[in-house]
Amino acid sequence: MKALLKGLLYLVLLLALVCVGGGLLLPSTTHVERSIAIDRPPAQVYAMLDSFKRFNEWSPWYAMEPEAKYSYSGPESGVGARMAWDGETVGRGSQQIEGSAPQKIVLALEFDGSRATASYALAAEGDGTRVTWALDSDHGYNPIARWFGLLMEKMVGKDYEQGLARLKQVLENDPR
Repeated sequence: MKALLKGLLYLVLLLALVCVGGGLLLPSTTHVERSIAIDRPPAQVYAMLDSFKRFNEWSPWYAMEPEAKYSYSGPESGVGARMAWDGETVGRGSQQIEGSAPQKIVLALEFDGSRATASYALAAEGDGTRVTWALDSDHGYNPIARWFGLLMEKMVGKDYEQGLARLKQVLENDPR
C-alpha cells in the first residue's frame, strides 16, 4: 500500500512538473486575426468601429446572450469610449478605445481578470475597405495562461469570423 501511494505521489509530481515546465516552454504571446472586405468606404467603416453605439448590431457575443447587461461610459466615440458587459454566458469584461486613427483603432480589453489588446486595421481596397480584426495577448510567465493561449485561435477565430460577416452585412445594408 505504501509503495502504491508513493508511486501515485511521484506520478502527481511528474504531471505537475510537465504542466508547469511544459507551459513555460509554450509561447508567451497569442495573436489571432481575421479579415474581410466590406463594400463601403473606409470613412464609413471607421465611423462604425470607432464607437460602441452600434457594436451589438454586429457583435458575435451579443448574439450569444442578448440579455447580458451592457453599459457605456466616456466619450461617444474615439479614445476613452468604453463599453462594459456582464452576463452568464459572455462573462464580465470591458473594452476601451485606446488609440483611434482612420487606419487603425486599438482597444484595451479586460475579461474576467485577463487583459488583452484588440485592433481593427482598415485599408482601402478598390471602392471598399479591408478590415482586419486582431487580438493580442501577453501571458507572461503564467504557464496556465500559456496553455490557454493554445486554444485562443480556435475559440476566438470563429467568433471574429462571425462578427466580421455580421459587420459586413450591417454596413452594406446600411442606407447611411
